[in-house]
Amino acid sequence: MDQGGVERGIVEMNRVLVAAGHDNLVVSVGGRLNERIVADGGRVAEIDIKSKNPFTAFSRAKKLRKLLEVERPNVVVAHSRVPAWLFVIANRKLKLKWITFAHGANSVSAYSKVMMYGDVTVTPSKYIADYLIENYKIDTSLLRVIPRAIDREKFDVDRLDRDFMDSKRREWKLDGFRVVMGLGRITQLKGYDVLIRAVAYLQATHVAAKSKSPDWKLVIVGEAEALRKEYEEELRKLVADLGVSDHVVFAGAQSKVAECLSLADIVVSANYRKPEAFGRSMAEALAMDKPVVATGFGGALDIVEDGVNGALVAPDPKAKVEELAVNFANAIRSVAHSGFKGLREDALEKFSFERMAARSLAVHNECSGGGGK
Repeated sequence: MDQGGVERGIVEMNRVLVAAGHDNLVVSVGGRLNERIVADGGRVAEIDIKSKNPFTAFSRAKKLRKLLEVERPNVVVAHSRVPAWLFVIANRKLKLKWITFAHGANSVSAYSKVMMYGDVTVTPSKYIADYLIENYKIDTSLLRVIPRAIDREKFDVDRLDRDFMDSKRREWKLDGFRVVMGLGRITQLKGYDVLIRAVAYLQATHVAAKSKSPDWKLVIVGEAEALRKEYEEELRKLVADLGVSDHVVFAGAQSKVAECLSLADIVVSANYRKPEAFGRSMAEALAMDKPVVATGFGGALDIVEDGVNGALVAPDPKAKVEELAVNFANAIRSVAHSGFKGLREDALEKFSFERMAARSLAVHNECSGGGGK
């Protein structure tokens, strides 16, 4: 189990369940976060619940069934479609209670419908809940919306690693710049092509106006998956072609997200192809008192309030990337002059760990009958 938004949510939920006295077992293919699960008091078991190979599905479901027969959990939680289908097969005779967590707006199909088979289905945003209602006619009484939480201790301005920040400020040459930051894996869905064009436009108009305010710089925190490096190369070529090599930093993956966010002036989520289910990095940016610019659809609508803590750019599927870039540039420029206040306090209240924990435990207890496993 490696680090992504869903995986981080599993780690957080493990902490919640262990703190409440539950015996929590996480089944995965293994990975870096298993150590964290164990360190936080949970247990781990390794079964290949990731492969989509139909020829091995029944043998893997059999392994899962044997584990479930030994453990006899009060409730099982499935976080994606493959493990959900494996559980459906394994659970035919066991009849265990289970919860599905629909983290995203997957393609509408019989394969995806498995995420509606749980006794309760949880979503991270109203957008995903509405998507399931519209496309699967799911009974609304079986739906629960539980936004992901912000780790108050990790995203605490008084606990930041200042040496790390100073080091990155020098490495990325940020002094004298207004810093726009994008966070997340480098994939086409993140809209980094639009964000790069937006910052190039901001810098060009800044120079043309002979403005005395600081120049613009974009920092992209994240890396491409090993088999998808070609998109990152396309972005690097775009940066060179636009002549903004001194204004764009590919920072790679960074473990200290809070410190990186603190180096930004504005955080941008420029995905324009497909809405994000929630957008954890947007909420975390607000927790670090950074305004957010995002496309006005999907989970962003639960996080960003236009003119209150950032700006929303209207989605336009027919617009060219150059047009979208100008729209984002204008939104970034307006936010830069807004002077928003109280972003951190509002975000920590809305996306508090305590609120997420209470809602999650309520669903767990609802399905398990209050059992501790």
